Amino acid sequence: MHVRTSLLVFILGVILQNANAQTYTQTIRGTVVDQSLQTALPGATVLILNSNPLKGITTDADGSFRLSQIPVGRHSLKITSLGYKELILSNIVVDAGKELVLNVALEEAIMTVNEVTVRPQIEKDKPLNEMAAVSARTFSMEETQKFAAAVNDPARMATAYAGVVSADDGSNLIVIRGNAPTGLLWRMEGVEIPNPNHFANLGSAGGGISILSAQLLTNSDFMTGAFPAEYGNALSGVFDLRLRKGNNAKREHTIQAGVLGLDVASEGPFSKNYKGSYLFNYRYSTLGLLSKIGVNIGGAANVFQDLSFNIYLPAVKAGTFTAFGFGGLSNSDQDAVKDSTQWKNDYERHNDHFFAKTGAVGATHSISLSKKAFLKTVALFSGYQTGYENESLETGYVPLLQMREAYRIRKQIASSTLTYKFNAQHTLRAGVTGSVLGFNLERKERLEGHNALTTQIQTNDQTATVQAYGQWNYRLTEKLTFNAGLHYLRLMLNHTDALEPRGSVRWAFVPGHSLSLGYGLHSQIQNLATYFAAQPTENNAPTNRNLGFTRSHHLVLAYDWLLNDHLRVKAESYYQSLFNIPISADKQNAFSMVNSLDGLTTDRLVNKGIGKNYGLELTLEQFLHNNVYFLLSSSLYDSRYQGSDGVWRDTRFNGKYAFSFQGGKEWVLGESGRNVLGLNLKLTYYGGYRTTLIDMAESIRRQETVYVDSQSYTRKLPNYFRTDVRLSWKRNRPHSTRTLSLDLQNATNRQNIFGQYFEPRTGQIKTSYMTPLIPVLSYRVAF
Repeated sequence: MHVRTSLLVFILGVILQNANAQTYTQTIRGTVVDQSLQTALPGATVLILNSNPLKGITTDADGSFRLSQIPVGRHSLKITSLGYKELILSNIVVDAGKELVLNVALEEAIMTVNEVTVRPQIEKDKPLNEMAAVSARTFSMEETQKFAAAVNDPARMATAYAGVVSADDGSNLIVIRGNAPTGLLWRMEGVEIPNPNHFANLGSAGGGISILSAQLLTNSDFMTGAFPAEYGNALSGVFDLRLRKGNNAKREHTIQAGVLGLDVASEGPFSKNYKGSYLFNYRYSTLGLLSKIGVNIGGAANVFQDLSFNIYLPAVKAGTFTAFGFGGLSNSDQDAVKDSTQWKNDYERHNDHFFAKTGAVGATHSISLSKKAFLKTVALFSGYQTGYENESLETGYVPLLQMREAYRIRKQIASSTLTYKFNAQHTLRAGVTGSVLGFNLERKERLEGHNALTTQIQTNDQTATVQAYGQWNYRLTEKLTFNAGLHYLRLMLNHTDALEPRGSVRWAFVPGHSLSLGYGLHSQIQNLATYFAAQPTENNAPTNRNLGFTRSHHLVLAYDWLLNDHLRVKAESYYQSLFNIPISADKQNAFSMVNSLDGLTTDRLVNKGIGKNYGLELTLEQFLHNNVYFLLSSSLYDSRYQGSDGVWRDTRFNGKYAFSFQGGKEWVLGESGRNVLGLNLKLTYYGGYRTTLIDMAESIRRQETVYVDSQSYTRKLPNYFRTDVRLSWKRNRPHSTRTLSLDLQNATNRQNIFGQYFEPRTGQIKTSYMTPLIPVLSYRVAF
């Protein structure tokens, strides 16, 4: 028996030793292009640093390169081209399951008598838009997948950055520098897109779950203030999303199953002799699948599905065409139990039915007009539809309709952008965008003292917007860069327009240190439904049709200190002066649109409100080094406003301070490094938001929550604290990569308070809480 056991141990040891000794490899491919013009750079050199023997290649006539037999794991690439700054891509991941396809953009160097040596760029967070000098950074899809609690969602991932906190952790609404969540702009391939989130209300910039798949996105930009002139119709921030091209040499697939849903993605070439490719991802929610097979999932049934795609169609001399799009369907249904003895809260006697449909389909055409000019044209057709009904069960459990909302918006966009590069020092970019909006909006509610539903919003109309911009990038030296531009926005509905100057300067006064200053005037259109709010006393005529834009001056001063190739410190101070904020027109009260989650109200408004946000942000970040990374963000800020009563108050989102730690470590297992164990941790702590005292006497009389207006936002909720943990185990196998992950959202199950409300059934004030502990388990196979 002892001999058999020893023999078995020996055989297993030999098998494991051979398995560990086996080295899996993959291919790194891509193109090297000019950063401004996106033109190919033939003859560029691509080297794998620390490879033995040194491995490298030069790009061919169309700027493409291919490196084969690269061992799985993390590698750093050095890319050089005559007349351009060297670029180092550090710690990029090579997996066995998929080829790594890169699009590398190099910045042209300025050659002067005193400056002939240019240091390699290793600024991993540097924005892709070279005209963004302050409050901007790039983010990768690896971060959306790796960060604890991000769950492939760019908005949730962004809460790890300084100045960004969650408005409600049950959704991905974010508050940027004290601004309302509505101030965020979503763009894709250079044009504005509808809110790309499931379970989203009209006018909001977030929702419960992102529609977008991390499989389709590539490195993109996120901005939090004083953005360049090309970005309009936004007050607080911008997600400028870019899509990844499908692999045009090999068919690859990804399947992921988890708590959120089942994902299937596929990409590949159309043929061996054509460089075009396709890429798509489809997802169906797990709860939806369970309900389809007859499983009673209980409570509110939240079901969603989405599809996204990108098709790349190069046409040689005619330029490059792409077709892209996304679509999402979501619904939430909760029916009351027809047994009044089980009703402990008033909402338990109500039926709630909600649905949302969001989609966009677009096409782009890009062409080099000359060695100095690049033109990109985009056409996009998008639509958004949402519906909501609330019914109360009356005597005999007969449902009585209390509210109905039905919103439908259709939008067509045409945009064209010309980039002209005079030389390495001067680049001009200008563009124009026209949009046609059709909308059918209806809202009816049963108001106190009315037997029938009151129509608050009802219109079927269309309007248009025009945006145009021009911006100039001037690199005086390698150390000193200026950006200047103008943006124009016009709403045809009421002929409101705005001309907005933008500008920034960046001075790298010594190696590793830089100062930046940015300014911008920004404007945003109101929620379309708010323009058509009707007053019953005035024959239901819209009273807000002539509302102007909400506007804001942004001023940002930034200091960046790169301690070494992987560690940096960044400090930013900012001041924002808001004006033209919609406030009450008929009453002297504390109402202001800066406190709204979706910008929708049926009150009569006027553009006379003001506000201010100012603060200081500090970031200490270590990019992955020795398998460890961390991001420590802190923010001290103040956010205040003035309503029609002329009183300065804290805004709803004035938490005063916010701190976040995001970090992680990877353990590479086995001699070949084919298995990776990951641990990621996120700690979030910020000051509680503001709330308003509830008027008990009036609430009891009206049997609903009534607030004391004079006490608006004078009370502070308890501070918010949450711990998120992500565990992952990645295994590289021959021709596949398998990843098992577990996200523990709110791992300690802390009860963070969202707010308070009056409960009619008990006559008491009750507390509502944010998200409890949620484990998100998933398994992904890429092959």
